[in-house]
Amino acid sequence: MPGRTYHDPLHGAIALDRADPTEALLIDLIDTPAFQRLRRIRQLGPASLTFHGAESSRFTHSLGVMAIARRAFDRLATRHRELQPHRAAVLCAALLHDIGHGPFSHTCEEIFGSHHEHWTRRILDESEPVRSRLDEHDPALLPQLSQIYHKTHPLPVVWQLVTSQLDCDRLDYLMRDSYFTGASYGRLDLDRILMAMGYDPTTQQLVVAKKGMAAIEHYLIVRYFMYAQIYNHPKNIAATWGLQQAFRRARELLALGKLSADDTVTAWLQGDCNTLPLAQYLQADDGVFIYHLQRWQQHDDPVLADLCRRFVDRDLFKATDISPLSPEAHPEVLEQVRRSLSHRGLIADYYCGIRVALSRGYTLYQRGIKLQTENGLQELSELSPLVKTLTQPLQRSWLIHPREIDLSAWWQ
Repeated sequence: MPGRTYHDPLHGAIALDRADPTEALLIDLIDTPAFQRLRRIRQLGPASLTFHGAESSRFTHSLGVMAIARRAFDRLATRHRELQPHRAAVLCAALLHDIGHGPFSHTCEEIFGSHHEHWTRRILDESEPVRSRLDEHDPALLPQLSQIYHKTHPLPVVWQLVTSQLDCDRLDYLMRDSYFTGASYGRLDLDRILMAMGYDPTTQQLVVAKKGMAAIEHYLIVRYFMYAQIYNHPKNIAATWGLQQAFRRARELLALGKLSADDTVTAWLQGDCNTLPLAQYLQADDGVFIYHLQRWQQHDDPVLADLCRRFVDRDLFKATDISPLSPEAHPEVLEQVRRSLSHRGLIADYYCGIRVALSRGYTLYQRGIKLQTENGLQELSELSPLVKTLTQPLQRSWLIHPREIDLSAWWQ
């Protein structure tokens, strides 16, 4: 039977061979409606309003994570044959790790309080096309995926390849997001990183050869800059905040019986989206919600209409960095903006606010990164002064407000 090839801008031809039972399973999982839905969810949410090339989807990212995981796992398993039985679990976990994402990806979690990990588990359990393919391949596979996502698999290397400080998910999204946003400082030396990855049979965990330390340092610096300059870009923060206010107003109007929406959006606005029936959750994607934003531009409520227009037309709010001010001064500045907005006839609650953005560097999350040295395994941050400095997170506070409000003179 024929295989399948996906031509990826980062990884080239991602070829899957149906003669390989694991890769045949991957093809079947990719073809399920729940996975195809990821084509309709942007990887970076509303970031394309800031970086016009950021149009890639969760679908392309998920394929990329699987492709990197296959390279990494197959290289390790060639040297350590005892790992070979876990190939299907690692590759399926890599492919399906984001299948639970809602509209606008992580922005959905900020707006609606959804948890994509929760929905990934529900989809694997409840979606018949997905569940049946996993069970037909191996009834023990689904429990193994659960162990990987909960980081409880008895072999730490199995879950570390999917979710850790140095995992295939992070490698792909840093490379992919850098490529599509045009951020040249986000480029990684993937080949060198994969060559540096190793397996320690004694502790059964993922380790890094000491000679690969420079490549891992570079990876962590890239990650730091991507968070500081891309994911927490002030326009991204402002766009997300404006979108949040639009759906907040929509939720209030719906409760008053003054808003029309289809069954899917109505269900999302009315309650806890984490408890929705699976079918209703899977019906939601970027297109469904953007369609409603476009419609609501003509709503009788001036606040909802204006907030939707601002998002659709990219008339974004401004994010002003107020981090140099003392924390005690933040409420005072916010109140000044609120008064100015009130004088303009705007309801301040929907037009200004403060958002705190945290750019995390390196943490010891899930065992950190271990280097193989002549003295045994050592934590990366203990050997690298550069990584040690990255353990300090960068926090910035942003005041969100309409661009018409000029704050420059308020603290000169």
